[in-house]
Amino acid sequence: MTAPVDFNDRSLSLGLARVSEAAALACADLIGRGDEKAADQAAVNAMREQLNMLAIQGVVVIGEGERDEAPMLYIGEEVGTGDGPGVDIALDPLEGTTLTAKAMPNALTVIAMAPRGTLLHAPDVYMDKLAIGPGYDKDVVSLDMSPKERVEALAKAKGCAPHEITVCILERPRHQEMIDSVRSTGAAIYMISDGDVAGVMHCAEPGLTGIDMYMGAGGAPEGVLAASALKCMGGQMWGRLLFRNDDEKGRAAKAGITDLDRVYSRDEMVTCDVIIAATGVTNGSVVSGIKRRPDYVETETVLMRSKTGSLRRMTYRSPLR
Repeated sequence: MTAPVDFNDRSLSLGLARVSEAAALACADLIGRGDEKAADQAAVNAMREQLNMLAIQGVVVIGEGERDEAPMLYIGEEVGTGDGPGVDIALDPLEGTTLTAKAMPNALTVIAMAPRGTLLHAPDVYMDKLAIGPGYDKDVVSLDMSPKERVEALAKAKGCAPHEITVCILERPRHQEMIDSVRSTGAAIYMISDGDVAGVMHCAEPGLTGIDMYMGAGGAPEGVLAASALKCMGGQMWGRLLFRNDDEKGRAAKAGITDLDRVYSRDEMVTCDVIIAATGVTNGSVVSGIKRRPDYVETETVLMRSKTGSLRRMTYRSPLR
């Protein structure tokens, strides 16, 4: 029997950056063209092709959906050359398909990698999410608090008034009560139309983004990707799965989840060292979008490793032929 291969995050990280870069470049010509499906498919195709060049024994645990819903990068799909370490892969080939189709800010491609069995196999349901940046005591805020209580607790911990807090929330009708509760404190709300992975990442760098906290219900798979980013960048996050019907509860059972009311912390969603790469498609506060020049196309990628806490920004120029 062959001995297992160690997860060498340092050597794998640049390869992961190439994967996210390829996905972004593949949908460059579809920015602002109004075709969400075409943009997403182009990103999926490119990401899968690049993933299969990596010397890994990879399994997609967060992907495009169940096997009968997604022909490629489906949950459970094996990727890589079949050599190298066994790894979990969490990905969103195009985070913000609508943003891309409409040429709106903060569309990006994102992928995370960790040792096999260390990423939460989150079913494709909603997750109630709460995140804050680094530098606070543990559990300053919680999902059991009301939105108003969260703002007041964070303001106290930060040593400021509630009206000096800014909260990022996904603009959806389901969040109206939450929005009203936050505004009752005098806090500001940074509303986003899509892309809650970037939304959570915003609160990890409040000095740059001005955002202190993220809250609201969004996709559970994106929650795991966001937790991966915060594990690298610093900050706290909690998530609780939300179920609308028995079919969604069945998805959780299929993923091995039995406690349907459990609140997962960041380190329970990502239990080991993780690396994550994100490449901008449209301009955003996390990474710059794709830029076209006469002779080349340029991308910006942020590459992070939780083991070292390192964050590397890379510019890649792809010559036009």
